Amino acid sequence: MTANEDQEMELEALRSIYEGDECFKEISPGSFQFRIGDLEDSKAFILDVTWPEMYPETAPQISLDAFFNNRISAETKQLILSKLEEQVEANLGTAMMYTLFEWAKENQEALMENHKPTVTAVTLTSSNEATTGSMAKKKEKKEQLTKAQKRRIINRTGTSVRLFSSLFQLSKTGGKDDD
Repeated sequence: MTANEDQEMELEALRSIYEGDECFKEISPGSFQFRIGDLEDSKAFILDVTWPEMYPETAPQISLDAFFNNRISAETKQLILSKLEEQVEANLGTAMMYTLFEWAKENQEALMENHKPTVTAVTLTSSNEATTGSMAKKKEKKEQLTKAQKRRIINRTGTSVRLFSSLFQLSKTGGKDDD
C-alpha cells in the first residue's frame, strides 16, 4: 500500500471510532485535535497532530500549542511530547493515531503528575485606570446647547428663570457693605 492509501484507511477508521466523540476533532484530512481529559479537569490537554505526506512511514507532527494548553508549564509539555515521541517511534510504519490517543488517555495522570498550572497575571489596574481616565473625560464634557435650544428652554420656563438668573448674577457681584 502507498502512504496515501494507508492514510485514507486510517482516516476512515478514526472517523468511525470517534464519531460523535467530543474529544476528537478533525481539522482537515490529516490534521486532528484530541482532548485528553474532561474540559473541567485541570490536568486535561489537547494534542494537535498533523500527518506529513509520507505518514505512517514518517512520524506525525505533534504539538501542544493549542490555546487550551496555555496553562501547562513548558516542562510538562516537553515531557508529554517526549513520551509521545517514544510511542511514535515504537509504532512507526503502522497506523498509530488510535494507539497514541488511547495511550495518552491511559497515561494522563503520569504525564501530568508534575503539572503546576502556570497563571498568566493580568493587571486589571491598568485597564481600570484607562477606564477611569475615559470616564473622567466623559464627565468633563458638558452638554452644549444651541441658541435655539436655550431659547426654547427659557420660553418654556417663563420669566422665573430670568429672575433667578438675575438674582444669581447679583449675588455673585456682591452687595454694599453695611458698616
